[in-house]
Amino acid sequence: MIDSHSHIYCQEFNDDREQAISRAQDAGVRHIILPNENIESVLWLVATRDAHPGYISIALGLHPEDVDGDYEEKLTAMRPLLDEHNPVAVGEIGIDLYWDATWREQQMEALDTQLHWCKELDIPFIIHCREALDEIMSVMDNFGEALPPGVFHSFTGTPQEVEKVRQRGDFYFGVNGIVTFKKSNVKEILPVVGLDRLLLETDSPYLAPVPHRGKRNESSFIPHICDFVAGYLGVMPEEVSQATDRNAIELFKLDL
Repeated sequence: MIDSHSHIYCQEFNDDREQAISRAQDAGVRHIILPNENIESVLWLVATRDAHPGYISIALGLHPEDVDGDYEEKLTAMRPLLDEHNPVAVGEIGIDLYWDATWREQQMEALDTQLHWCKELDIPFIIHCREALDEIMSVMDNFGEALPPGVFHSFTGTPQEVEKVRQRGDFYFGVNGIVTFKKSNVKEILPVVGLDRLLLETDSPYLAPVPHRGKRNESSFIPHICDFVAGYLGVMPEEVSQATDRNAIELFKLDL
C-alpha cells in the first residue's frame, strides 16, 4: 500500500517519527508521499525524505490556508525550492473557504500559478479543496491550455461532483479515513470513481480511520481504509492495494 498523502514530518511526530515510519513499514506501507504546507515546512519535509531515501517522496507547494496578502512573495520564495528538491508533485495546493473567504481571489491566483508550475516541471498536482469546488473549477476552466494530471486529495464531494471534476480532466481522487466514518457519504463516490482512479491516503496526523477515530492518525492505519474500501466494493483488499499502488506509481512517476 502507498500512503499518497501524509504529514508525518510535522511536529505531532517529533517524539516518535522514526517509530511511526517503522510501524508503517510493518503494516505493509511500501511508500509515503509528503505534501508541503508552507515555506517553513520545506526543511522538515526534505529532512524526513532524506532520512528515508526511496521510501519517502515529497510534494512542494503553498497550501491555500497559507495564502494571504503576501502570497506573491511566498510563491516567489517557493518556486526555486522545487528545482532544488526534486518533488514528485506540486502540492498541496488549492482553495479552502471553510473558515474564511477573505483571500478567495488570492487563493485562486495562487492555484493558477502553481498549476503552471506543474506544466513547467512536468509533474502532477495535489489539490486541497474545501468548500471551494466551483472556484477550483473556474481556475481550471480559465487555465488556457491542457491541464496537468493530478489528484483531488481527501475528496468528500458527491458522485455528481466527481463527474464535474472529470469534465475538466482524467484526474484521480484520494480517499482517507473519512470514508470509514459512520455518517460519511464518501463511500458513495467509490463505485463512481472506480479503482482505476482511486488513491489511498491517511492525511496523518488528521482524520484517523475507525477504529482509531479521534486519535492521532499515522500511515500504519492505512490498511483500515483499504479494508473498508474493499468491503464496500465487494472485492479483496489485495485488489484495492494493487490498483491504488499502480495508480500512485503512474501519477507520481515513482520508481518502485
